[in-house]
Amino acid sequence: MDNFSSNDIRLFSGQSHPELAAKIADYLGIGVNPTYFDRFSNDNMYVQLGSSVRGRIVFLVQSLIQPVSERIIELLMMLDIARGAGAAEIHAIIPYYSYARSDKKDAPRISITARLIADLLNTAGATHIMTMTLHSPQVHGFFSVPTDPLTARFVFARHINECCINTPDSIVVSPDIGRARSASRFARLLDIPMAAGQKQRISDKVVKIGDTLERQVKGYRRALVYDDEIATGSTVLELSKLLVSYGVEEIVMICTHGLFTSNSLEKLTALPQVTRIITTDTVPIPPEKISEKLEIISVAPVFGEAIRRNLLRLPIGDLFSYSEDHDTQEAEQ
Repeated sequence: MDNFSSNDIRLFSGQSHPELAAKIADYLGIGVNPTYFDRFSNDNMYVQLGSSVRGRIVFLVQSLIQPVSERIIELLMMLDIARGAGAAEIHAIIPYYSYARSDKKDAPRISITARLIADLLNTAGATHIMTMTLHSPQVHGFFSVPTDPLTARFVFARHINECCINTPDSIVVSPDIGRARSASRFARLLDIPMAAGQKQRISDKVVKIGDTLERQVKGYRRALVYDDEIATGSTVLELSKLLVSYGVEEIVMICTHGLFTSNSLEKLTALPQVTRIITTDTVPIPPEKISEKLEIISVAPVFGEAIRRNLLRLPIGDLFSYSEDHDTQEAEQ
């Protein structure tokens, strides 16, 4: 593809999301190199990269999904293997960086784990990291190696435009002020207004949203709820009930990382006002969880394009989370 030789590149996948790794490889016109995984009798993990990496540019694809600790150790071992085997560059491609939610010390004697994992990735041998939609902007600063924080905002906007649901009676809604800037960028792409709630998290499964939204969404029929991830669904479920009570007739949920833990997806789809739940494939979704309301968009072209530009030493800023512009023509090639 373009001016780089596939012989100079090695792309390996961890066990978390081989389907996405294969799609990224297809975009680049290369194959996924084999990786062998096993267990010793004492439960220690065994990992072996199945192709030579000496002097080559290595890409390791691994989302930090359940079981998260095993996926992290697996990725650290792959990084260490590539470094020890003489790879020229080692790129950790982490579509979902789960510990990004642990980004501050908001209780005594706890770890800022987002920074800890970033340090471990560097220590293990990563020379560059690529991820998508971090929970908060400051997490980007935790990494001591070059890090590309990509966004799915542009593929969402393209999908929304194709579905023709960015009408004058639609409004983008952010569940909390912390995600308001990201939601504002998304709303500008769609050329519709934006509103933001004031969320207070009581526990991992309980949230409270202030009543300041009522005046912001008054008169709008459709709400496009925009968030970085949906896990237990407590936030968007509470928000949806409020929106319905404020007169919103249709809700479209949009999130980059669709974890949908426990029975959260069932609870959300049970709401008649929720007509669509749009997410990406940064996290694999089991077939049994897929419903008629769920729409999954692949971000493989975004990662593939970012990798291509890295290989060709081309600018990549317009693919970043905080970018206001996007060269859609090049990203759609």
